[in-house]
Amino acid sequence: MGACPYCRSTALPSDTICYSCGRVLPQGDRSSYRMEQQFSMKGDRSTAYKMAQKPSERGVVQTHTGRQRNIMKRRKNRFRSVVMLGLVAFVMLSPQAQEAIFGEFGGVEEFLQSQLAPYHVYPNEATYTLAKNADVSMSGVGGTGVVTESILIPPVMRSSLTSSSQFTLNDGGDSTPAAVLQETLELGLVVDGQAINVPIDGLPNKAYSDRIMTNSGHEVWWPAVGTGQEDCSVAKCIKVRVNMNSGDSVRYSFQIKVKSTSYSWWDDGRVDARVAGKSSGINVENSGTFADLAQRGNGVRQSEFGGTQWYYRDSVGNHAIDAQDALVMSTADTIASSLPEGSSSNAYAFARATFDYLHAYVSYDREAPTTARSGPQCLAAQTGDCDEQTNAFFSIMRTRGVPGWYAFGVLGDPFYSNEGWEAHAWGYIQLPMNDAWCNERNIALQSCFVEGQVDVVNNKWLLSTPTAYIDWVEEADPSGTLAYEYYHPVRSITYDSGSIERQRSFETLGDVVFSGGTYKVKMYPESFS
Repeated sequence: MGACPYCRSTALPSDTICYSCGRVLPQGDRSSYRMEQQFSMKGDRSTAYKMAQKPSERGVVQTHTGRQRNIMKRRKNRFRSVVMLGLVAFVMLSPQAQEAIFGEFGGVEEFLQSQLAPYHVYPNEATYTLAKNADVSMSGVGGTGVVTESILIPPVMRSSLTSSSQFTLNDGGDSTPAAVLQETLELGLVVDGQAINVPIDGLPNKAYSDRIMTNSGHEVWWPAVGTGQEDCSVAKCIKVRVNMNSGDSVRYSFQIKVKSTSYSWWDDGRVDARVAGKSSGINVENSGTFADLAQRGNGVRQSEFGGTQWYYRDSVGNHAIDAQDALVMSTADTIASSLPEGSSSNAYAFARATFDYLHAYVSYDREAPTTARSGPQCLAAQTGDCDEQTNAFFSIMRTRGVPGWYAFGVLGDPFYSNEGWEAHAWGYIQLPMNDAWCNERNIALQSCFVEGQVDVVNNKWLLSTPTAYIDWVEEADPSGTLAYEYYHPVRSITYDSGSIERQRSFETLGDVVFSGGTYKVKMYPESFS
């Protein structure tokens, strides 16, 4: 051991600075240093540190390039200081408090991550009016044109997608009534300045033969779901047909007043107590295995949304979701092998570890290609937007038969600015509770599961927030036709000369009413050790 000539603190031979006072430790010629090491008595690795003629500034060291650098100002050292402070604070806690932290966070490391992690802030509940606008213009001379668009009427979203309750008791009673997560309060359409009242559920249907003609000669109706040209192709909708002449510009605005509430399908200490659903949520302890999925909901979701390939997109066999791809399978095996012994078949642990893996290794791409990357392509590129990262997540999930399907809508940021709205896609997954947990609560195994939202790019794990407005939740369709129709709401653009342009935008109208406060969702991986 050596000693710092300035503060006399112990220093190792390899040290270039004193970690007590932060000053440089000049060592002179390295060959003489090695000689001193060779002839030191009894293995004493003394170091010939010499007092510098001019003490260096605290923390300043000489780099290999000859430049000076103050390492005490580096972010890593600031982080280290915060970590050390956290460790000291933890040590000073009572044994009871330490035990509580271990039980809640899984250890000191996860506790420190929870304090330092970046986070999103979400409102617990919000009521607002969202306007989905389309500005259509026609250029040219002497021509006419027609644009027909289907605008989906938003569904009432509940915490349970399959029934009026989340769980069913073995005696036939209801255990946990489903919470309403998104409810439409008012609905309207404004076409070229003319307001048209629309039923909030689109009922009774209004066929094309009973369409409304506006003062400007445009057409509006809300038909049944069907395959006809004048029907809604995906779900209940309003159809708008704009009839134009060259030089015309028309705006039609679909305006929805919505009440939306946060909900969590996750039972964990980092879920804010104000968020509903936590007490009946899932975690690694009460999760079932992949094999249990076939017994939950009669295996319908697994059959509909657990297939290894979905949405055949081109002639070379490129599927949006592909669990048979070599990279996807090897990634899934890597994730499974990272889990503790005995957890490799735990459905919750695998799904959460996949969520954390994508956060760590796949970045968000704001310049994503027009045609979305498939799951394998997203993993290979290590980047992707919301659709692409969800494709990757579902591809990995389906290697183990975990059902995953899409939610489509609009994302807010979060209502504070009209600039924050954008089209968005994320997902749902089904996860089973284990038999023991279900039997202890007298819950029928068939209904003992959760179906929760997962938004990888926005760090929302089994969480629904008012910042995400839902247009439509994917229905079983092996061909992917319904998803294609959702992405292509304009069924026809026709014109006899000139050209037509359509621009889409979103905005919040009027005030946004918040209630129930706000909460933080922090980004750090879950520990299963």
